[in-house]
Amino acid sequence: MTDFVLVHGAWHGGWCWRDVAGRLRANGHVVYTPTLTGLAERSHLLTRETGLDTHILDIVNLLDWEELDDVVLCGHSYGGMVVTGAADRAAGQLRALVYLDAFVPADGQSLHEMAPPERVAAFERAAAERGGGWKVPPLPASAWLDDPAQQAWVEPKVTPHPLRCFTEPLTLSGAWATVACKMHVLASANDPSPFHAIHAGVASGPDWLRRRIDGPHDLMISHPDETAALLLEAAG
Repeated sequence: MTDFVLVHGAWHGGWCWRDVAGRLRANGHVVYTPTLTGLAERSHLLTRETGLDTHILDIVNLLDWEELDDVVLCGHSYGGMVVTGAADRAAGQLRALVYLDAFVPADGQSLHEMAPPERVAAFERAAAERGGGWKVPPLPASAWLDDPAQQAWVEPKVTPHPLRCFTEPLTLSGAWATVACKMHVLASANDPSPFHAIHAGVASGPDWLRRRIDGPHDLMISHPDETAALLLEAAG
């Protein structure tokens, strides 16, 4: 039995892991799908001060209060920023780190430093025009999924994301890199995206596993069987 902690990406919530979590639990594992502060059912907590460090503490505190150890920690997309920061503070509690079509930041980097400049400009413009200058409205579900039925399920669930999460740099000691198993999963049909270059870049690390799923960005929704299988592989 393994403890899995699955961290969603921008605009999403713990709800997006429903099908993956169900498959893992059916195999006897314990699965936590926390919603980060200010998103989804916790959207009433969103403030200007909500940032990347807030979300890192969400996960670090979950690990501590639930007394979790030997955990497989997975982050999707923006969630890669969160799990890297959490792993840097709690590396000793982790068995594996999984990046699901996700950012893998270096010390001092923000998400906006890794995202395409045109996407950064679009986020900042959307926040200025429709988010009071500090909230980024959700992208349409078609940006993440190809199936119309899946898009229709996701569309009413996504909520604005604090811009500060994208601009706040991440301070790392390097402890996160000591986690024994690190896996990056590429959504190969999500192209163009910054994750192709990130996926190629981790190839130089001897303790990295690289895997691909031929699907769109929200693999946990479009390909739950394949996503769950890779999480189980990372668990060993």
